[in-house]
Parts: sequence; C-alpha cells; structure tokens
Amino acid sequence: MHEIMTIEEVAAYLRVSERTVYEWAQKGDLPGGKIGTTWRFKSADIEKWVNDRLKGQGSAVDKHAVPSVMTAERVLLLPEGNKAGVLGQLIDSLSRAPEVRNVAVLRNGMLERERLMSTGIGFGVGVPHVRSDAVSDLIMAVAVCKKGIKDYDSLDGAPVKIVCMLAARADQHTEYLRMLSSISSRLKDAPVREELLSLKDPAAVITLLMD
Repeated sequence: MHEIMTIEEVAAYLRVSERTVYEWAQKGDLPGGKIGTTWRFKSADIEKWVNDRLKGQGSAVDKHAVPSVMTAERVLLLPEGNKAGVLGQLIDSLSRAPEVRNVAVLRNGMLERERLMSTGIGFGVGVPHVRSDAVSDLIMAVAVCKKGIKDYDSLDGAPVKIVCMLAARADQHTEYLRMLSSISSRLKDAPVREELLSLKDPAAVITLLMD
C-alpha cells in the first residue's frame, strides 16, 4: 500500500472518476493537499474518510441479507495464516459459489483493490471487497484467524483476526455499500468480535453476524 496516493489512485480506490476526486479535494470534502500544483493524499486519511461515511449509513446488519450471501461452507475457521494465504483461501471459497461467473477476474479484482489500499479497518478486522461483473450477485465469505494475521497492514497496525470478504456485481452499488457498512459497524463492537473468535461452528458465525 502506498502511504501517499495520487488522484488516479484515490479515484480507483473509491470507484469514482478522477474529476470527482479533484472536485471533492478542491471543496475540502476530501482530505488532501497540494505539493506544488499536484494533489496528494495520505492513504490513512482516505481510509478514515471512507470508514466515517460508511458508519453513517447504518449499523444494523440486514438479518435477511446475511444468510442469502453467505453459507457455512464459506466460513473458514483458521488457526493461523498470512495475508496472501488467507485472502487466497477466501477467494477460493467464493469461487465455488454459483454466483461467480469468472474466478480469474474476481481474484484479480480483489487483489488489485487490496494493492491500492489495505482493507484492514482496525480493531483486528479486515473487509476486502470489490464490485465486479465477475459475480452475478452479492456474496460473502468469512475467515476467523485466532492468532491474527500480522502482515495485513491494518490501519491501526494491529494483527487482523476476522476477515469478511465481499463481492458484488458492478451495478449493485447500494446493496454493496449497505452490506459493507453493516458488517464493518457490527465488527467494531468489541463483545461481538470476542464472541466471534470463540465460536467453533460456522453456522454460529453467521447467526452472530445476523443478531
């Protein structure tokens, strides 16, 4: 992850046009500054800006949505792992879902998104996500790694123990943001994270995310 980002990189990360990023920066809506005549942005500031806005979209997880996008087969209870390995296992898990049209495109899109900026949002949580026509509908997979993923490069520098991977069709903007916001907000609750780490049954993980 680059600590300093260009307009092009921020636009790719936010899935908006470069013009939109420029206008937001000019208005002061997006945290950034000029070095000479060129706009530059701190990746940590952009990540915080995104998280602050996602939190404002609601914290309750849609109880009907979670079981429709995730199955027990896509809940991975892992003793340990590194970032590349865990992301790879989650993508492999998603690849077996009937909603996946093109595994290679999904894998490349997810890893490219992660390359632009780490999806470690802090609190030991990672939420890798992508919108792509490699899938026909919203799907999710979860990995719980009790020992923590030390090389995740999270926003707060802490090892990541819970990873929720989300993929949505390119035009599912509203559903994608709603689920991303709901899951992120749910996992910022310390008692929820602690209980999740204690579970040994994949079905119980889904139930906890629904509560």
